[in-house]
Amino acid sequence: MTKLIVYLVLLVIIGRIVWRFMYAIFEGAGMLKEPRERERAAVKLVRDPVCGVFVVPSQALTSGSGTSTRYFCSEKCRQQWGKG
Repeated sequence: MTKLIVYLVLLVIIGRIVWRFMYAIFEGAGMLKEPRERERAAVKLVRDPVCGVFVVPSQALTSGSGTSTRYFCSEKCRQQWGKG
């Protein structure tokens, strides 16, 4: 009886290993991804004029408006830009 239990446990473990291996292969080939995950929208980054760090416009601190808008990574950089 103990042998049977050991064999069943090994069978389950081997089955899970094979399943995860096959799943990884299909996922890597792009066959299992949902359509919204396949096509992610690119976000254009902007460069901080003071330190040169690239930031996401929606999360950056700004100065100015319209076409003269400047994007900053921190309040320190925004203050330095105002002084300079």
